[in-house]
Amino acid sequence: MSFEKDDRVVFHDKHSEFDGDTGTVTQVMETMFGEATYTVSFEDGQETGVSADSLEATDEADDDTDEE
Repeated sequence: MSFEKDDRVVFHDKHSEFDGDTGTVTQVMETMFGEATYTVSFEDGQETGVSADSLEATDEADDDTDEE
């Protein structure tokens, strides 16, 4: 799965202090092999060079949509 700037994601990396945290994709970079890596910002910092395998899309829905 690929992500775009401003997407909300959950980060999974057991070696990171941000493991399990929800953050925002702030930058998308393409490697020389054509794969994307991401910079994800959290409340207390950021992770750079994150692969898509370490990210999961959040289920956060916009509060602007009203179901009637």
